[in-house]
Amino acid sequence: MLVVAYLEDRIIQKGEIMIQVTAIMENKASENKALINEHGLSFFIEKGTRRILFDCGSGEHTLYNAHKLGIDLSELDSVVLSHSHYDHSAGYRDITEAGLGSKELYIGKGFFEKKYAFDGIKYTDLSCGFDLDFVKGQGKIIHEVSGKVRLFDDIYAFGGFERLSDFEHIPARFVKKTESGFVSDDFSDEICLVIERERNVVMICGCSHPGITNMVREVRKAFGKPVSSVYGGIHLNEADYKRMEDTMKALHEMGIETGGFCHCSGEMAETVCSSNGLNVCHLAVGDCIFI
Repeated sequence: MLVVAYLEDRIIQKGEIMIQVTAIMENKASENKALINEHGLSFFIEKGTRRILFDCGSGEHTLYNAHKLGIDLSELDSVVLSHSHYDHSAGYRDITEAGLGSKELYIGKGFFEKKYAFDGIKYTDLSCGFDLDFVKGQGKIIHEVSGKVRLFDDIYAFGGFERLSDFEHIPARFVKKTESGFVSDDFSDEICLVIERERNVVMICGCSHPGITNMVREVRKAFGKPVSSVYGGIHLNEADYKRMEDTMKALHEMGIETGGFCHCSGEMAETVCSSNGLNVCHLAVGDCIFI
């Protein structure tokens, strides 16, 4: 199952259970050519007998990859959706209709608002493809995440990000439909996973639309510990070079040591990371890390 692994640089205590995070869907192919790569993201998190699915990709290929990797999606403790864009959440419907997944679903505030991309003339629906009635009809328990919400042991869902960084802006093309019409999408539904350790915490993100430095800042404040590593999407694929440099400089100053970036992060951002002193890898489909 292991294609590329990154082992966090720390001392493992005797009897300690490590956390394995596996990308079962991502844009890029890895050395495991049996897997399907497509635009989307899904991480399987396993600690002992406890299991979380963070994001579900865009459809049935997430199920296919899980099968190829020997991952059983029928025994999940919880499903966490970082935000409602289709490439992270539409696969939830496929997983649920297949009788898999979990009874527990964790989402952010405003998750079921209709989301679009607007090019000045037309709108493209970017929503998840299911609504509140579908989830309730499947007998699921919905948890709306605000602040830190413990999933189990040292793993949390976290949401609610104050926007303080003046260089982190959401692209204007992202809009949502409200009763009063279309408005800019503030991605109030964005949430992430946080793994707490003795001296620091690790973040796992979907797209980081509120701005990754804003997100790191809020997590640091809530947990009272520095963030050592960030894995997942940080949405710099549309950013100019200055924003990339500003972002990476800020992350370095915040104490981020390691980044496993993917999906919407952009190849140039990964290069800029390395030049700013961060230890960086790309997490493609089938790649995993141990925490």
